[in-house]
Amino acid sequence: MDHSSFPVTRTDAEWRAMLTPEQYEVMRGHGTERPGSCALLHEKRAGAFSCAGCGQPLFVATRKFESGTGWPSFDTPVEGAVEETVDRSYGMVRTEVHCSQCGSHLGHVFPDGPPPSGLRYCINGVALNFEPE
Repeated sequence: MDHSSFPVTRTDAEWRAMLTPEQYEVMRGHGTERPGSCALLHEKRAGAFSCAGCGQPLFVATRKFESGTGWPSFDTPVEGAVEETVDRSYGMVRTEVHCSQCGSHLGHVFPDGPPPSGLRYCINGVALNFEPE
């Protein structure tokens, strides 16, 4: 993925300075946080979830649901907020989700979510900030 094509760009040193080591590993290194390890997994208040890398709103709390996977899950992103790429790592083919503004890796989307979308955006909580309504 060519990160220079995103509206928000930073040098590797700038990303390392602004993100925690875990955030950097997930968002810039395409890693995954340990399931059940993020406080946002249990966040139930009204509000919005934004990208920890650039602040763009990504998901609203009314679209969040309990998937039982150990990661915050949503059925629909904010329109235009995320983009998808094919991820062939670990011998699997998955659909990666990244922030449309800064290109940061957020997680993956799967076709096993609830109606109406039928999608499950499985998102690393460390890639998100939560702003209560």
